[in-house]
Amino acid sequence: MPTLDAPRLNRRAFVVGSAALGSGLALGLDLPFGGPTVARAADGSPEVDAWVVIRPDDTVVIRIARSEMGQGSLTGLAQLVAEELECDWSKVTTEYPTPGQNVARKRVWRDFSTGGSRGIRASQDYVRKGGASARIMLIQAAANEWKVPASECTAANSVITHTPSGRTSTFGKVSEAAAKLDPPTDIKLKDPKDWKLIGKGVKRLDTADKTNGKMIYGIDVKLPGMLNAAIKQCPVFGGTLKSYDEAKIANMKGVKKVVKVDDHAIAVVADTWWHAKTALDAMPIVWDEGPNAKVSSASIAKWLDEGFDPSQPTFIGNENGDVKSALAGAAKKVEAVYSYPYQNHATMEPLNATALYTPDKCEVWCGTQNGEAAFAAAVEVSGLPAAKCDVYKQMLGGGFGRKGNTDYVRQAVAIAKQMPGTPIKLLWSREEDMQHGAYHPVTHCKLTAGFDANNNLTAFHMRISGQSILFSLRPAALVNGKDPVTFQGLNPSGETAFGYTVPNLLIEHSMRNPPVPPGFWRGVNVNHNAIYVECFMDELAHAVGQDPLEFRRKLMSKNAKHLAVLNAVAEKIGWDKPAPKGVYRGLAHFMGFGSYVAGAAEVSVSDGNKIKIHRIVGATDPGYAVNPAQIDRQVAGSFVYGLSGLFYGGCTVKDGRIEQANFDTYNSMRIAAMPKVESVIMPSGSGTWGGVGEPTICVAAPAVLNAYFAATGKRIRSVPLRDLNITFA
Repeated sequence: MPTLDAPRLNRRAFVVGSAALGSGLALGLDLPFGGPTVARAADGSPEVDAWVVIRPDDTVVIRIARSEMGQGSLTGLAQLVAEELECDWSKVTTEYPTPGQNVARKRVWRDFSTGGSRGIRASQDYVRKGGASARIMLIQAAANEWKVPASECTAANSVITHTPSGRTSTFGKVSEAAAKLDPPTDIKLKDPKDWKLIGKGVKRLDTADKTNGKMIYGIDVKLPGMLNAAIKQCPVFGGTLKSYDEAKIANMKGVKKVVKVDDHAIAVVADTWWHAKTALDAMPIVWDEGPNAKVSSASIAKWLDEGFDPSQPTFIGNENGDVKSALAGAAKKVEAVYSYPYQNHATMEPLNATALYTPDKCEVWCGTQNGEAAFAAAVEVSGLPAAKCDVYKQMLGGGFGRKGNTDYVRQAVAIAKQMPGTPIKLLWSREEDMQHGAYHPVTHCKLTAGFDANNNLTAFHMRISGQSILFSLRPAALVNGKDPVTFQGLNPSGETAFGYTVPNLLIEHSMRNPPVPPGFWRGVNVNHNAIYVECFMDELAHAVGQDPLEFRRKLMSKNAKHLAVLNAVAEKIGWDKPAPKGVYRGLAHFMGFGSYVAGAAEVSVSDGNKIKIHRIVGATDPGYAVNPAQIDRQVAGSFVYGLSGLFYGGCTVKDGRIEQANFDTYNSMRIAAMPKVESVIMPSGSGTWGGVGEPTICVAAPAVLNAYFAATGKRIRSVPLRDLNITFA
């Protein structure tokens, strides 16, 4: 396993903040006899601007503030910078700055958070300007050397050319001079029609190191003198630690210390993690389980169903017309109740963090989706000033939203604080990771629709009863008590807009928050909202004897981009042609994270309960496609996640705790069950940037469920399918 060595500081540099160990990118300020200030990497290479370091051999180091966890943001963001920089892509590498450096430099890299499919779309403008700024400075430096106007010079492939004379220089030769220039204040970005790198399916920058074993994940971190910690938390949500008997394990092999982490967790520190876990399992622990010990899936379901009572208060997310009157006068009414369970993130790399605390410094090494939140957690728990703390981001072995939380970071620092001067690696067991998550919220949904005498949909009422993520994680983000995240894909406009036009519409939320903590789970609320809306729309089409595609098209005539992706998957799947014998089709469409998405599936069913998914088509309009090859893989990967959730993903609660403790009871789909995936990438280039990693996940399940109905005539309104004894064929 790779070992990380501590960085050696350039004696000429005043270090602003430490870099991730092994990265060689500690940032410093060179102060040469009162001359211009130059920020440098630890190897002495000059920083042209905050985003770009150029070495003498023309290697281009692009700083990436967002986290990489398999989604490809690292490569996509580098493409954005490199496009404007006009550098040689074959010489590009990347580095993470640290959140401590970001704070010290007045947040020059801005947002470190990686979630909500925001990595590229929320930072594309300023990272491109970072590349453009560096290009302008490099050209100016060359022009100054040649004593010619910068307007006569151009840059391409890391070479600067003086057009009239044909003289050339490389980025590496002028980077030192460029670093001493003032950055430009007026930066004009390229017109998309002039892009050379954006829009190209270039190879990912992290693939080689992932396949040859060089990549360092949080779980791989090793520091000199490091000890290992295993942790146990009260198995019942909201319970506390009552007592423990550390004397029983004091003489066990490798044990160094028993640490009370907080009111509900205890840890054992040992020379190896296995020794720590073995001792922890042997130590007598008594928990005060509290009132939540009586909570079960059944009691939660009963409470959520009570939210459908008209007397219960709700928050309105989308409304037009008069639904109550329209339903009262409807010629035909259709009603259904759907439900969606807790889902676990189940990342392959369990939660972990390594912390080193001294009275003068607190450092943390971890995979995190939010470096600044992890940094804030380290500052708060250590009790040290921000200038004495930092977090070194490592590659994540999966995140899916779970590693945006900071509980594991806080715990690692709390343990390390009780053993000053000793690096402590905290690693959660798989069982802790599975049973102490922040789960996809549990919701139920009642839908009612009304038709006129001509079978036109005139009323649509949707009431969601269930959890609010923001209520638990970010209560300050509630809007007059309402959780906007609940209405993803259901809003009247914006980046998660409802795709149908109905004369009388009411979409509302009866907020009910059981003690099981919710969290942002890949795709978040669009996952269940898409099932509720798209499966119910399928029900409505069949209720009035209309083709599901044509039924949707009539309701989407005023929503051109929604309709475009739906038409794209219908065409690709061959909706207007007969399916192969024994094969049935289903459709779904939705909008999430600024992207319009749709899915179409072909399935066959044997023995009534074995589903074979032959094909699944996904269309996405993200506005702009930075790397189409990555988008294609993201669509396929999101379908794996969505279909795993559909077939296997429910978490159940018994005696106040999650029952699923490992992959034997919380399964994932296998390669043999994976259908052929065909993606249609159709960026409209409308000036808006949509996400890629999360939107398409939501259409996989409803497309398959609608195809299952077409095959069997049976409507499924709850998942996972394992609870209905339905499996992959």
